Amino acid sequence: MNMKRIVMAVMLTMMLAVCIKAQNTDVTYKVRGEVVDSLTLKGEPYATISIFRKGAGDKPVAMAVTDLNGKFNVESRGEGTYVFTISSMGRNTIRRTFEIGAERKTINMGRLLITDSRTELKGVEVVAYKPLVKADIDKLSYSVADDPESKTVNAIDMLKKVPMVTVDGQDNIKVNGSTSFKVYVNGKPNNMMSNNPSEVLKSMPASSIKKIEVITNPGPKYDAEGVGGILNIITEGKGLEGYTATVSLRGSNTGGGGGVYATVKERKLTVSVNYNNSIQNDKKTYSDTERSVTDDNGVPTTVTKDSRTTKPNSQWHSGSLEASYEIDSLRLITASLSLSRYSRKENSDAQTHTLAPASGTGLYGYSSDIFNKDSYSSVSGAVDYQRSFSVKDRLLTFSYRIESDPQTNKQRIRYLDMYAGESWTDFINRIKNQDMDGDQSSTEHTFQLDYTTPFAKHHTFETGAKYILRDNKSTNDKYDAATDGNGELAYDKDNSSHFKHRNDIFAAYLGYGLSLAKWSARLGLRYEHTLQDVKYIVGRGSDFRKNFDDLVPSAKLGYKFSDMMNISLSYKMRISRPGIYYLNPYINDTNPESISQGNSNLDSEKTHSFDLQFSSFAQKFSCSLTTSYSFTNNSIQNVQRMVNDNDIAGLPNPTGKQVLYTTYYNIGKTQNVNFNGYVSWNPLTDTRFTLNAWGGYSHLTDGQSLKNHGWNVSLWTSLQQTIAKTWTVSLSAYMQTPDISLQGKTSSMFSHDFSVSKSFMDKRLNITFNCGNPFKKYFKYNSDISGPNFAYKQQYRFCMQYVALGVSYRIGKLQARVKKAERTIENNDVKQGGGSSSDTNMGPGK
Repeated sequence: MNMKRIVMAVMLTMMLAVCIKAQNTDVTYKVRGEVVDSLTLKGEPYATISIFRKGAGDKPVAMAVTDLNGKFNVESRGEGTYVFTISSMGRNTIRRTFEIGAERKTINMGRLLITDSRTELKGVEVVAYKPLVKADIDKLSYSVADDPESKTVNAIDMLKKVPMVTVDGQDNIKVNGSTSFKVYVNGKPNNMMSNNPSEVLKSMPASSIKKIEVITNPGPKYDAEGVGGILNIITEGKGLEGYTATVSLRGSNTGGGGGVYATVKERKLTVSVNYNNSIQNDKKTYSDTERSVTDDNGVPTTVTKDSRTTKPNSQWHSGSLEASYEIDSLRLITASLSLSRYSRKENSDAQTHTLAPASGTGLYGYSSDIFNKDSYSSVSGAVDYQRSFSVKDRLLTFSYRIESDPQTNKQRIRYLDMYAGESWTDFINRIKNQDMDGDQSSTEHTFQLDYTTPFAKHHTFETGAKYILRDNKSTNDKYDAATDGNGELAYDKDNSSHFKHRNDIFAAYLGYGLSLAKWSARLGLRYEHTLQDVKYIVGRGSDFRKNFDDLVPSAKLGYKFSDMMNISLSYKMRISRPGIYYLNPYINDTNPESISQGNSNLDSEKTHSFDLQFSSFAQKFSCSLTTSYSFTNNSIQNVQRMVNDNDIAGLPNPTGKQVLYTTYYNIGKTQNVNFNGYVSWNPLTDTRFTLNAWGGYSHLTDGQSLKNHGWNVSLWTSLQQTIAKTWTVSLSAYMQTPDISLQGKTSSMFSHDFSVSKSFMDKRLNITFNCGNPFKKYFKYNSDISGPNFAYKQQYRFCMQYVALGVSYRIGKLQARVKKAERTIENNDVKQGGGSSSDTNMGPGK
């Protein structure tokens, strides 16, 4: 009986304790704050938060992690005294004590500074992947540095993984479904990148890139150019008081290269140096084209077949120097200098034959030997002065930037084995051996003033002004001779071109921002006035002036469910001004069968877009979903048609034959419905599945007889597995459906690759092996274009099979990075030509 009484007493005591505890846990409390690095003041992502009841053992009553910006908001229950700790790998633990009572249910820890631990950690196990994608209100960013495949692949391969970006089978790039976009490097525009994005990015190693930002809704402070948005390639590294340096080498069956990055910090001065080079010796490419001229009933009257073999090789060098100096806590000066050069050589052999399909008789034909040598260079420097104030986030910035972009273009064409029927003799005599020697240069000075200030607690106002002075010069000299091979090349003044092109751009903007607890809103208005003045010194072409006036509005509304989940609705208007490539009225008749000409009467495109975006990012599952609708009523379209060369005004020595004539008009009326989806899922600790998809439906018309419509879908997927903490294996695949244009479409596309990487010495040494398309060497890519009285088909065969090996090694330790002025110069104001495969042979002035 005594034992039963003891048991009953114990049970009653336990029940009483449970009741008392239940009474104590009636109080719900919240603990919030922010964890930032003590030196850089950047948020500490995924730090572990633990709350313990004081004196109740080591078992926490609540746990959580900080978000991507280092912020936390933890909820628990119970009154009393608690111990609050924050821990992160390689960091000193933060410890705080607080009390919860009936009158105090919310604890605001404020900003907590976390510091590096001097104790070296060993045997730490990675329990989750860091998300590769982050979404802000106006941009998405992809962390290239955290992707193991970045050790060997090039930049354009990494673009296939970036949300809202697609890369087709010929490495043509689209941002948000549009080829009209601009490329920045470290927040500053890079003309060489914007003019030749696919070629330069193919030569640029991904290991030199920290992250790629897709600015999908540029605010009013950005230039209005670029329908798809802006690609901002961030290359600077970061590092701890002292220095850091990374050296990398890579090689593949098509070339190789290397690079070095170093940063040194000494008190208030931080300097970084970056250099990379790449040599590409690509495999031969093959193309077969067939152009049919038809009568009004669609029956072919002539068929021209062209077979071409091309062997390209290229080199790329890039170097940059960046520095920042903190005069005091409110004043900062930053400066940068960058140099880059891209060169390419290309040898082509071609055979051209034109037949009468009814009889099979050869009308004319020839073989051609073509050599091209191009170089693109860029030298730029910038200085920014930033003035902060005692009011948080109030900034005044003065910026100056200078950039020069010299280019050279040389071409040598020799014709062999020429023949022609009697009625085609005059036509074939127009084809002559020729050399073309071109030099282009662009020098621009940009001055910019920006001011932003918060007011009335939840509001922000921004304004600024900008002036760009840009001088372009172009000389393109043509030399030709008789086709017998014995004639000396003679200067052809009539078909040469020297001109000067001056651009003056004035811009001003106003912006307003509202930020409440969970809501945010932005409104912006930008005005731009552009003056283009073109003067011809040598060759055909009439001087002309062209002015553009554009008023560009933008708006965005966002709602934040939590620090890791948000949704936004936006409207933006973007423009595409025609550059000299589109405006130049020079008649390029280098190939008398295919004649092209610019149109000096073009106006700037105006595209209106509405976007709805949802983003959610967590350790296990992350996604970003965007749907958009856009329309353009005056898009610049490349229009091709068969005409009698007598009808081309200004063409010297016409022969009365039908030729393919290409020019540009503001006739496009386009409507697009697009969908972008990015998903990253970690079903297991060391496993990551990634999906990047884009789909769109386009309806294009010139308002008359030309029209086309259809779906275009691209899909990139990857499975990544970490083994034994230091091995990473990745498998990926890419698929694309046919692309739609005003006058035709392309073929579908599929490719795949895998990589294996191994890290040594606490991840200071990394070795990666990469292999692409091991079971299929050559891919076929078809393009069909048709119009009144003609049909054009092309089959392009190119090698996508490759193997690559990369090695990188990091020395030193540095926690500071070169500081950046928060506002700086960003020029992205001109629609460039030559970006697509159809825009070829424009001749002088391109």
